[in-house]
Amino acid sequence: MTFWLDDRAVIAVSGPEARDFLQGLITNDIHRVAPGALSYAALLTPQGKILFDFLIGADDGTLLLDAPAGARDALVRRLTLYRLRAKLEIKPRDDLFVAWSESEAPAPFLRDPRHPGLGFRAILPKAEAPAQSGAATFLAVRLRLGVPEGRDFGQDKMFALDSDLDELHGIAFDKGCYVGQELTARMKHRGTARKRLLPVAAKSALPAVETSVTAGDREIGSLQFAYGTVGFALVRLDRLEEARDASFAAGDVPVEIAKPDWLFS
Repeated sequence: MTFWLDDRAVIAVSGPEARDFLQGLITNDIHRVAPGALSYAALLTPQGKILFDFLIGADDGTLLLDAPAGARDALVRRLTLYRLRAKLEIKPRDDLFVAWSESEAPAPFLRDPRHPGLGFRAILPKAEAPAQSGAATFLAVRLRLGVPEGRDFGQDKMFALDSDLDELHGIAFDKGCYVGQELTARMKHRGTARKRLLPVAAKSALPAVETSVTAGDREIGSLQFAYGTVGFALVRLDRLEEARDASFAAGDVPVEIAKPDWLFS
């Protein structure tokens, strides 16, 4: 069954210099994007923190960014700021929508590159959009797999490696320079990324963002985003390992902390 992800928006980047333009900005290798494959990437600050994350597809020479709808206009403004005199066009495409299917679907649907369990996506004419939104269904799948995205990172708050972008195939360490590349590469090669964004779950509603996550009486991280009783916390892995037999809590709410099977697999 195909759903409409109505919490996503489409941005088109087209023109003879579109690929070179994005190659110098984003975390992944734009030259790997082809009509038969999606890519996952982010735009970082010069200090290596995530501003926006998105999926990228190619259609007849145009690069199509599948991004959170709430971040669309800000992402367009940021890309336009970097454009300078490059020969390209950046514009929202309100005539297109993001379609999703949890099970394999025919072309032009392509597998989500982050995790096989996230299903298949396509960008299609909005005239073909089904009436039923699949945003809540997709969110449930994503949370079950422990895959963070978008608002789970916040904006200009978390480093790319802390946010699991490398484990979700969102960073090409063998490409040239991009915004935030120096710090991201240094953290990777020096092994200084001690924190990771991990899923947490509780039996009652989770508290406010930035609430401390503790193991016994020791702080090991902080809550970053909550969806009722489940969410994501930025956790120090060394402290988590040391506290394996302790009881965890976010504020005064008991929680369980999971390390997804795809992390460091």
